[in-house]
Amino acid sequence: MWTSKLNKLNIILASGSPRRKQFFKDLNIDVSIDVRSVEEVYPENLKGKEISDYLAVLKASKFKNTLQENDVVITSDTVVWHKNKSLAKPLDKNDAYNMLHTLSNDWHEVITSVCFTTNTSQQTLNSTTLVKFKLLTDEEIWYYINTFKPFDKAGGYGIQEWIGLIGIEEIKGSYTNVVGLPTNLVHKMLMDLAS
Repeated sequence: MWTSKLNKLNIILASGSPRRKQFFKDLNIDVSIDVRSVEEVYPENLKGKEISDYLAVLKASKFKNTLQENDVVITSDTVVWHKNKSLAKPLDKNDAYNMLHTLSNDWHEVITSVCFTTNTSQQTLNSTTLVKFKLLTDEEIWYYINTFKPFDKAGGYGIQEWIGLIGIEEIKGSYTNVVGLPTNLVHKMLMDLAS
């Protein structure tokens, strides 16, 4: 069975995201969770996928010189890129409102980078999905913010939540990437590492 190939890997997910953890469960891939704190600061000259790549690698640096032979650490970062600017996790309700207001009636990019680190190698992949919001009303934006409190989500929203159900008109690319993990790329990389 192909899934047995992955049994020889000790897969460590370095993320506190319940959405990423659920994806591994849905993929029927056993992982252990090990989140190590890192200050998510990046050079100001970076743009788009350069930011998420940099932060995914930065998170992996906390595991340097601690990995055993079959360990694979997976670190990731998601960036919402709009009008040449990164929209990170909102600081408060007003910040979330401003993000959703600027995303309203427009396309944006959701970029997720995933870094795979072993004791001998490191590879970083990324995926970009284009997302189009309808024209959101202030009432819809505030209802979403007050009800769902999306302060742990880049861009101030979760596509799988109410705002995604009523507000997203079109996506081009991977849906799971927008939720926070390009599962097709992750699965392929893990199968390659297990070969």
